[in-house]
Amino acid sequence: MSGHVFVDETKARDYLLVAVAIDSADLKAARSTIRSLTMPGQARLHMHRESDSRRRKILAAISKLPVEATIFRAGGVDRPRRKEADRRKACLEELVTGAIRDARTSICIEHDDSMIQVDRSVLVAATKAHHAENTLRYRHDRAASEPLLALPDAVAWAWARGGEWRPRCDDLVTKVIDT
Repeated sequence: MSGHVFVDETKARDYLLVAVAIDSADLKAARSTIRSLTMPGQARLHMHRESDSRRRKILAAISKLPVEATIFRAGGVDRPRRKEADRRKACLEELVTGAIRDARTSICIEHDDSMIQVDRSVLVAATKAHHAENTLRYRHDRAASEPLLALPDAVAWAWARGGEWRPRCDDLVTKVIDT
């Protein structure tokens, strides 16, 4: 699958960076699906703020989309003193490697003011290391502006939450990579 990757993180248990890939031809329909799930007056979907019944509905709709999710896991069990910035860096480096290998053309990361500068330096170095400066684009965007950032948010939330929630996204998750 070539195309685009949408990225979000969760720090609920392990540090997880979730990347959801979608083919360019499917972007319009997927955005339409996400917009249809957004309630009137709601700027964006965010699993943390949804009721359980809405979470089930959102995950059911997302599971029907032609997407693939990769979970980059930088847990603290084996390295409990590892800083969050180091965990994120390791995940981003693996993300870029995988995106290039899988012929992805763009990465959209949910905007976090505190991480943009560090992210950019990691992304610049990683794309240069793979000689992909001209083939892989990346950007930070806010979930209210890019509806498809709801995809990694939902998968990250369900995976981290576990229990009844993880099986609702299992079919979407094609890889779990420990960094």
